[in-house]
Amino acid sequence: MKKVILSLALASFIISCKPETKEKLEDAGSAVTQDMKDTVDSAKVNAEAKLDTLKDKANAKIDSAKIKAADKMEESAKKLKESVKK
Repeated sequence: MKKVILSLALASFIISCKPETKEKLEDAGSAVTQDMKDTVDSAKVNAEAKLDTLKDKANAKIDSAKIKAADKMEESAKKLKESVKK
């Protein structure tokens, strides 16, 4: 009789713990999901910031190249005018 009562007590204990475990698993799953979303959002923000920085650097280099090209064109035009005058 003791074994039956102990078995029933153990079974009821296991059954009563089951919903708590499910809740804990669901909470843990939600927490992991939220952490992943936060990590992805953070990575996205960092990537966008780096991309903006690269765009700015590229535009600066393009502007510098345009200025150099314009200077060389002016220099060539001056040389051409001087050679025409002679």
